[in-house]
Parts: sequence; C-alpha cells; structure tokens
Amino acid sequence: MSKKRREIPDFGTPIIETHCHLDYLKQGSLDQLLERSESVGIERIITIAVSPDNLETVRELTQQHEMIYGTQGIHPHDAEKFTPDTEDEIRECIEQDKILAVGEIGLDYYYERAPKKVQRQVFEAQLQIAVDTEKPVVIHSREADDDTQAILSNFSSTLKRRGVIHSFTAGIELANYCLDEGFCLGFNGICTFNKAENVREVIRQTPLAQILLETDAPYLTPAPYRGEENAPYYLPFVAEKVAEVKEVSIAAILEQAYQNSINTFF
Repeated sequence: MSKKRREIPDFGTPIIETHCHLDYLKQGSLDQLLERSESVGIERIITIAVSPDNLETVRELTQQHEMIYGTQGIHPHDAEKFTPDTEDEIRECIEQDKILAVGEIGLDYYYERAPKKVQRQVFEAQLQIAVDTEKPVVIHSREADDDTQAILSNFSSTLKRRGVIHSFTAGIELANYCLDEGFCLGFNGICTFNKAENVREVIRQTPLAQILLETDAPYLTPAPYRGEENAPYYLPFVAEKVAEVKEVSIAAILEQAYQNSINTFF
C-alpha cells in the first residue's frame, strides 16, 4: 500500500476519542464503525450533542454500546434554539449515566449563524449548568477569542471542573489563558493539514498533561485520508502528528492523552 493511503496504525495502547458526532456519520453501520475503531485501539468514544434535535439521539447512542459516552449541550450555531425547555432537558439529563459533560457550547463568530449577543447569553447559561452540576465543559471557539476569554473569566471561580477547548484553532493568547486556567486543548486532523502551522505552534506550547485527542468526525479528516468522511478509527493519525510536533514518542502521547481524558471526563 502506498504511503498516501497506508493502513491505520495500531500502537497497542488504548485511545479515548474525546469528540465526534456519531449520529452524523453516514458510511457503514454503527457496529462496523465501532469494530473498526476497536481494532486500532479506540477504547471509548464520546459523541457530542450540538442541537435540541440530537440531545435525545446522543443519549440513546450511549445506551447502544458499552464504549459510547455522550454530552448534552447546544452549539453556538443553534443558540437561537436554546429555550427554557431545552435548558430543562439538559439539566435533567446531564446527570444520566454515561453523560459526561456540558457541550458542545461556546461562540462561533466565523459563521455567526446566531447573533453574537444570543451566542454569549446561551454560552453563559450553559456554563452555569456546568457550575450547578459540577460537570466539565466542551467548548467551541472560533474567531471569538476575546469574548470566549472574557466569559470564561467570569466563571473562573465557580466552574469547579474545567474541560476542553475542542478543535483548538484560536490564537496563542487564548491558548495560554485556557492552559493557565486548567483547561485542556483538543487537537484533531487539522494538525495534519499543510496550512495549519498555527495549530502546530499551539501544540508545541501545550503541556503534555493538557492535550486531548479527538477527530470531530465526520469532519476534519486527517492526512492521509483527507477528503473522505472522518471517523474515530482515524485518531491514530492525529496522535502520530501530535507526537511528531511535540518531538516525543507516540507512547508518551498516547499514555498521557489517555490519562488526560480520564481526568477530564471520567
């Protein structure tokens, strides 16, 4: 097989997929995806809620297989759909078995599919849920560094469990703030993209103890499979690139990222 399409490596070390969207994957059955994921070392998968429309779907997925866990939260794209009923559902279900965090929440000023003011209000409301339930958070921040930092600073003293800034592509200032505050940063296939030197620079400056591995599947498929639908079983390629950028062994990355995942979510 050519290097461009080489087989997915199995490093013989368990890996936790900390961020994907199983209900959005279209290729193959869930059983096939899980079997292939397990064959390359994926031990657990966290599938992420993003909308009122998939809160229940995520909960149902967690009951379909031992290795699947989930979150409850509303993505900034759907901030205008966050109603009192939605908040009640999240609060009620966040304590369910195998629901690990409040997320995916945050700000997205790149697409701005919801007004910035609404995004900020919904972000704050869901951070308060995390405060009240002592759950970690899964945060999305795109082109919103200043407001993300400002809002997080307001919750610094009350958010007992931190969480992760997932798919980190923001500036080094936000990275340093979040790291200083005790958050992890999540890295995915973007770090393998030729033009993502900004992300690799953040990886270089992120302590091993605060790195999480994710795919964000079905999006952001890593090289050498970029262009195809992403899936948790491509996570070894992300781990490989992070190890290369950090100039450490793959074993060091996998063992530390596994422990970081446990510490953050379980």
